Order: sequence, then structure tokens, then C-alpha cells
Amino acid sequence: MSSSDIPALRNGLSVLRLLAAHAGPVSAATVARDLHLPRSTTYHLLNELAEAGFVVHLPAERRYGLGIAAFELGSAYLRHDPLERLAGPLLRKLVDRVGHTAHLGVLHGNESLYLIKERPVRPETLVTDVGVRLPGQLTASGRAILRHLPAAHVRALFPAPTSFVLRTDRGPGSLAALRRTLATERRLGWSIEDGHVTAGFASVAAPVFDHGTRPMAAISVTLRHRCPEDRPCDETFPALATEVAATATELTTRIGGTSPPGPPAADSN
Repeated sequence: MSSSDIPALRNGLSVLRLLAAHAGPVSAATVARDLHLPRSTTYHLLNELAEAGFVVHLPAERRYGLGIAAFELGSAYLRHDPLERLAGPLLRKLVDRVGHTAHLGVLHGNESLYLIKERPVRPETLVTDVGVRLPGQLTASGRAILRHLPAAHVRALFPAPTSFVLRTDRGPGSLAALRRTLATERRLGWSIEDGHVTAGFASVAAPVFDHGTRPMAAISVTLRHRCPEDRPCDETFPALATEVAATATELTTRIGGTSPPGPPAADSN
């Protein structure tokens, strides 16, 4: 490949990213406008990508969408488990630094699903394990993801009072309570659960982002901690949160993701 081909390659990748970011097919005019490309260049790129199978042209709608080749690439990405492969060594280093159990988790519907668990030399017995699902609004890792989602998305995940399953007498038990908790954690900059999943244990979590600054996973650390019975918990574990956030940021970088610029503003609806 010559150096003169590199700009064309970059533009082609930009077209694919733009198509992936839209919920449906888009027009060539939209591609040209959003990428600041000449119309002739845009059509040339779209035709080349369509010929290779990465873009499909919908003549009746005069729009373009992602083709089967793009789907095959995404499927191959998932088969190689890159997120878990890259996260494993980072979690091991995190555990060695902090001396507590660390997890990589994702949201599966409105539940937290744990993909990786790394334990210290002297592990503590936890209910969390690989493949275990827990109510997403209770776990620190679930809320680390939820606090970066639009309010409408959160509402869709928890549409009814029955959506809120509690394990102890702590944790958000309604949509209003969850919104207040997420707002507090947005201001704090990290997510905490203290006795929400298991009495006597607390967790701190930070999100991992994809290339579109969307939260795709979360890293959490769990430690023994019991809240005072006569007053609310006020421990926020800032030193531990710094370690967790650093690991989440490193994983975001390694997967080619992008963290949002600063803490997200609280949703008004």
C-alpha cells in the first residue's frame, strides 16, 4: 500500500463507523455532510465498499447501510473474545495491587453478567462468579454502565415495579430511587454498592467504553465492609476507585474505545 492510499483507507473506515453509529441506513448526502467529504469522493467510497460487501445500497430508499462483510467481521471479533482476553491480565494486576477480588461484567438486559473473576491469594467467599447474573440496579458494575445510558434506555430496562429485585434491605427498589442513585454516582465519578448484593461486602466499579463512547462493560472490585446500623454508609472508597478507574481506562484504550470527555450530565427526564 502506498502512502497515497492511506487517506482513502481512513475515509473508508470513517464511512463504516458512521454507518455503524446510525440506527438505520443513511443517504450519501448525510455521509458527505457528516464526514466533510466531496460528493464524488463519497459515492466512490460507497461504491467500493459495496463491491467488497461492507456496504449495501438500498435503491428504493436511496440509502446505504452496513453489508454482510461488516457483520462477518463483527462476528469474528466476538468469536475471538477480545474483551475478555485483554481484560484478564489487567484484572490480575489490579487484584495484585489492591488485594481484593476483581470482576469484568456486562449488562445483559437489566441484569449484571460476570465474564471474568480474578481473586487474591486469600480470596473471600462471594456470590459473584463467572456466568452469574444479578439485578443490574444493585451491582456497582451494573450501575457503572447504567449511569452512562440515556434516561429512556434505563426506563426501558426497568419498565415496572416488578423489575426491581432486592437481595437485602439495601439498594434502589424503584425507578425514582435508581435515578437518584445514578445521579449521585455521576457526580461522584464512580459507582458503589455497599451491602446491596451481600451484607458485609461492598463493591466499587468503573465503566469500559467502546469507540463510540458507549459503556460496554465495567470493572469492579469487591471487599469486606459492613455499614453502621445506626446511620447511612458514607464510605466512598476513593483510593480503590482510582485503581479501578485506571484499569477500566486502560482496557478502554486497548480495545480502541474512547472515554467521554468528563463526567456525563445528569438526565433531566
